[in-house]
Formats: sequence, C-alpha cells, structure tokens
Amino acid sequence: MRRRTALLAAALLPVPRREAMAVTEHAETWHDPARQDRALPVRLRLPRNSDPAPLVLVSHGLGGSRDGLAYLGRAFAEAGFVALHVQHPGSDAGIWQGSGNAGMALAAAAFDVMQAVARLRDGAFALDEALRRAARPGDPLRGRVDAARIAAAGHSYGAWTVQHLIGQRLPGPGAVPGLVLPDPRLRAGIALSPVRPQGLPPRVAFAPVAVPLLSVTGTRDAGYIENAMPADREVPFRSISGVPQALAVLDGATHGAFADEAAAGPRWADPTYHARTAALCVAFLRAVLLRDAAAARLLAGGAPGLLAPGDRLEVKDWPV
Repeated sequence: MRRRTALLAAALLPVPRREAMAVTEHAETWHDPARQDRALPVRLRLPRNSDPAPLVLVSHGLGGSRDGLAYLGRAFAEAGFVALHVQHPGSDAGIWQGSGNAGMALAAAAFDVMQAVARLRDGAFALDEALRRAARPGDPLRGRVDAARIAAAGHSYGAWTVQHLIGQRLPGPGAVPGLVLPDPRLRAGIALSPVRPQGLPPRVAFAPVAVPLLSVTGTRDAGYIENAMPADREVPFRSISGVPQALAVLDGATHGAFADEAAAGPRWADPTYHARTAALCVAFLRAVLLRDAAAARLLAGGAPGLLAPGDRLEVKDWPV
C-alpha cells in the first residue's frame, strides 16, 4: 500500500507537455434564456479518454476570466476529469480592463449583491447546460459527463461561489428565488483562498455544508478588498464538521499565487505554487469522488512528495 501511495504522489506531479497535449480544449459562449440570454464565456478541457468522466466546475476570482486557473483545469483534464471554466460577466476582467481606476471598479463589483447572486445562478446554469449538452448529439460534451460525480472549484470570489453552491448560508433572507442551494448535484468543493462568512457566525453559516471541501491558502494570503487576513482563510475548515475536509497552507503563498490570470500582471500569474496546488486538488477529488484509497491515504499522511518544506496539511473527519 505504501508503494502505491508513493507511486500516486509521483503521478500527481506535473506531466510533460507532450502528455498535456492530449487534453482537448473548446472555447464557447453559452446563453441562459432564463436571464435575458445572459452570455457566459466558457472553456472546456476534456481528458483524452472519451468515457463519461467526473465534471469540475471552475470559477475564477474577482476580475478574472475563463482563461484563469488554467493550470488547475489542465491538471483536472490530464487526470481524467472534465474541467468547465465559467466566466462571470459583471465580476470578470471586463470590469477593470480599460478602467481609469481598476481598484475602485473591482471594489464596486465585489460589494454588488446582484453580482454575487449572478455568480450563483451562473454556476447552476452551467451545470444544467453541461448535462444538457452531454446528451446532445454532436456536442463536445456528448457522453463525456458522469452526472453522479460533479464538483466545483474556485479561487477567491470563485471560492465564495463554491462555498455557497455547496451549502454555506447567505446572510439576510438567505434564499434566492428559483435557485436551489446547496446544489444537490455537487459532491465536493475546492476553495482556493477561502472566504470567511459575513453577517453570520461561521458555524451557523457553514452548518448546512454536507459535502467534502478542500481549502488551499498561503501564509501570506491576505485580501485588501474584503480586508481578509491569512488566518481568515482557515475559517471554513475550522467551522465545518461531520464531512471529510482538508486544509493546505502553502508557505509564502500570496493571494495572487493561485489565480493564474496573466492579463492581470506578473504577480497574478506566478507559477511557483501551481504544481503543488493542482496535485493536492487532483488527489482530493480522487479521494472523495473516485473513492481512491491511495489518494485518501496520501492526504491523511500529509501528502509527502507533493508539498514543500514549511507547507502544512491537515485533514479532519477523513475516511482513513
């Protein structure tokens, strides 16, 4: 068993580019007729194997795009998952590109409740549309989606989106008309730079979460818009109980370390932490979606071979 765990750790590390070429990509725009034909740019990354595969919805952070988190989507596809990157108009790169004051534009979008709701509706629609297209002849997704194994992953505002899609309570009235939360199709979540709840005590906010969650953050993962400190990123992990969870804290990683948004500048595209973040995410999904015992043991044992000195990994309510 130890040998298999070691082999799995090696397999989760970055693959040569010739192997990465096996991933098929499609850039499309999907339209939601229920919201005045709202146009959502998406990017699909499909694995080489054409059999039905687990689907991972990928949500970018504030001011990002479908091209962000590319390292993560490629890693998912290379590991046999379908990655569906969704761009959220109104909280995407369009709000700051060409703006005279990018900081103000980002802050305005971050505190716009309608944009928050739109993100949640985007997530639900994207899952609806992916499953519809998986049954449509001639579509790239035809026959490619395992509807029983769906997860969501996101960074920063994308992490906020994931947290609520899997059950975190919204403050105030809470319910969004016409939107079922938590989304019953989601079997797991991944939050890069998780977001501390506002307006509710953390244990109350996270009480409905009933699916496994991986939180990944860094010792320098602060956020100026939401005034978040690195310790705040651990709050979801500390507050959720009764379901398998993992928390990785990468030594020296900043907020931008996970984004992979080249258009936003070098610090948002620094690849230093991408390989280990992707490897952790793939191992987590293998453990909780595929019931891969070796992946579960790897994480339970601290993920030797995946992390760097100074990094920290914790699990709780873990299956092994």
